[in-house]
Amino acid sequence: MLYITRRETFNAAHRLYREDYDDQTNLEIFGKCSNPNWHGHNYILYVTVAGEVNPETGFILNLKTLSQIIQDTIIAKIDHKNINLEVDFMKGKMASTEILTIVIWEQLEDEIKKLGARLFSVKLYETENNFVEYKGEKTNTTI
Repeated sequence: MLYITRRETFNAAHRLYREDYDDQTNLEIFGKCSNPNWHGHNYILYVTVAGEVNPETGFILNLKTLSQIIQDTIIAKIDHKNINLEVDFMKGKMASTEILTIVIWEQLEDEIKKLGARLFSVKLYETENNFVEYKGEKTNTTI
């Protein structure tokens, strides 16, 4: 089994908050990330797929094809957008990096299967110091 990774980037704004909490509670839990005027990040997304090398092409899958799937499925919908308000696949969900990473996985998994590969991991850097990695393990998180 081999693994290949494609790196993509996007910029987006979000706010961490719960509507059922008052502003003070949101501030205590989420800090400055609950700013009512939003805040943004320059995200870096790593998508790793697993598979066997096709003897005809020498590829697990063509990285140009993988890039196009990521662009069409994720980047076109999220880049320079407000995650809370404008991103269809995040409607009604907490815009944390943890949940965003799980939802990105969900958006990509079937498309990658169609190419004969398996999605292995989605890693999303929110800042140079903070990232989340998801490998498809089911969680108890309701998103």
